[in-house]
Amino acid sequence: MVQGWKEVGPQRYRESFGRYFEDFIVGDVYEHRPGKTVLESDNHLFTLLTLNTHPLHFDAEYAKGSEFGQNLVVSTYTLALLIGMSVTDCSQKAIANLGMDEVRFSGPVFAGDTLYGESEVLAKRESKSRPGQGIVTIRTLGKNQRGETICTFRRDMLIPARGQSVEDRLGSY
Repeated sequence: MVQGWKEVGPQRYRESFGRYFEDFIVGDVYEHRPGKTVLESDNHLFTLLTLNTHPLHFDAEYAKGSEFGQNLVVSTYTLALLIGMSVTDCSQKAIANLGMDEVRFSGPVFAGDTLYGESEVLAKRESKSRPGQGIVTIRTLGKNQRGETICTFRRDMLIPARGQSVEDRLGSY
């Protein structure tokens, strides 16, 4: 059987994503692929969904007068996109996100930019209060198509040990 696939019946397999607590190794780096090219419509929709009314994100005439000369992608979309890109590698089996900090937006993102992410495992420890679970800390780095860093953040996640996940308990999921 190929790693990442679970046999669920004779000659029947289901793709499995994510890592258990034991699978995380401090110092490992996971490259999140595929990348995502940010569309102007992505930026407009996210801006409207979150009621961010700053015209720099959706008013092209206003943005022409800024130092950037064009609309900026709203930073919270960039953060959400990078978190989403990291789910398969880092938090697909997570019980909870415990916190994010050290969020930095170090470069602008524009419609047409393609973003890529990678996450490094910084630390892990078994939970003192929740047997069969552990806390994993990662640092995620987002880069554009030119390799320029545009965002970094740290995230703590509560991750089940092997045999302790929701899918392990459901069995047929």
